[in-house]
Amino acid sequence: MMTLDQLLALEAIVSTGTFRGAADRLHKAQSAISHKIRKLEDELEFDLFSRSDYRPKLTPRGEIFYRDSLRIVNGMQALQATAAELRSEQEASVTISVSATMPLDPLLEVLGPISEAYPATHIRVLTDMMGGPISRLMSGEADLILATLSGVSVDDVETLPVGSVTIRPVCSPTFEPADFPGVRSIAEMQTYCQVVVADTVGGDFEQSRDVLPGGRRWTVSDFATKKSILLKGLGWGGMPEHLIEKELADRKLTTLDVEGFRPRHSEIYAVRKRGKNVGRVQAELWKSLAGS
Repeated sequence: MMTLDQLLALEAIVSTGTFRGAADRLHKAQSAISHKIRKLEDELEFDLFSRSDYRPKLTPRGEIFYRDSLRIVNGMQALQATAAELRSEQEASVTISVSATMPLDPLLEVLGPISEAYPATHIRVLTDMMGGPISRLMSGEADLILATLSGVSVDDVETLPVGSVTIRPVCSPTFEPADFPGVRSIAEMQTYCQVVVADTVGGDFEQSRDVLPGGRRWTVSDFATKKSILLKGLGWGGMPEHLIEKELADRKLTTLDVEGFRPRHSEIYAVRKRGKNVGRVQAELWKSLAGS
């Protein structure tokens, strides 16, 4: 009889592209994965994969079966998550890592009521730069993150869209490139100091965006320091729009049009590890973010 393990093996082979990759992801022997698929094919009475290629490729019938099987797999995983939530207890602490580029309001609006409902749980909110949130999530330092999906393997996580952010290149009106209208070339801007924010954690998920190659550079640890430097007219750089609304309105900062550095719009997601048992507070937080 067809089993969930067989369907999970099928999904893992398609996602990773190889039987070996599926075995590594599912922590099984490659022979065990091959045996599950062969038994499934015997029951179905048709081949799911063509074995003539270097990598396993779904047959036409296999593609149809795979698409329908995903609904079963997703439904069973959702059911397992529900069961885990019903068994769960209140956690002693929950750690959330938030990208420093995003406004905190979407998170705070749901954290307030949850904190009141579960006062025994210690809520820890960390603000991280660049790849910091995903690095903390994958290392187990954070239970939930709010960040972009850059560098995230969607096979390993569950996601919820929670908002967006715009990063806009700006400088002080007293900064020399602001005196001239039009697009500033990369060659020209290399002579001026760009202020960038360092990645919080680094490691396998270190990110570096919108850094001008070969240019002068200052590196700082946070956006507050970066904004202070920009206001002093000591350099230029990208800033989240919500952090500089007042400065733009008061003309203490002005937008800068730099070749290849247009305003960047990024979607922000709540992200948690797929298949990880969650406690009651994490489950409530996830549901609240999904409904916000």
